[in-house]
Amino acid sequence: MENMELIVFELVSKGGNAKGLAYEAIACAEKGEFEKAEELLNEANESLVSAHKVQTEMIQEEAAGKHHEVTVLFVHAQDHLMAAIEVCTLAENLIRMNKRLYDLENK
Repeated sequence: MENMELIVFELVSKGGNAKGLAYEAIACAEKGEFEKAEELLNEANESLVSAHKVQTEMIQEEAAGKHHEVTVLFVHAQDHLMAAIEVCTLAENLIRMNKRLYDLENK
């Protein structure tokens, strides 16, 4: 169980970091700071990739016959990570829309 708690912590931590960075990127885009917004979004995606590696390892272990106990904490971590992925996807769209608006307003 101790190892699973570390996995849960890692997923929540990386997901929370990604989500926070994505919201920060949106705020930068709203101010016209598109280069900074892209940097933050790239950093958020790095956190998501790192979390995805943890998930992939667990899936590979499960496929190899090593069973993992699914706890409410683990489900919460997965839910937290999925929310972060959705926020990052939304941030990409909002940044792109803000860029288009900025370009139109500054023609």
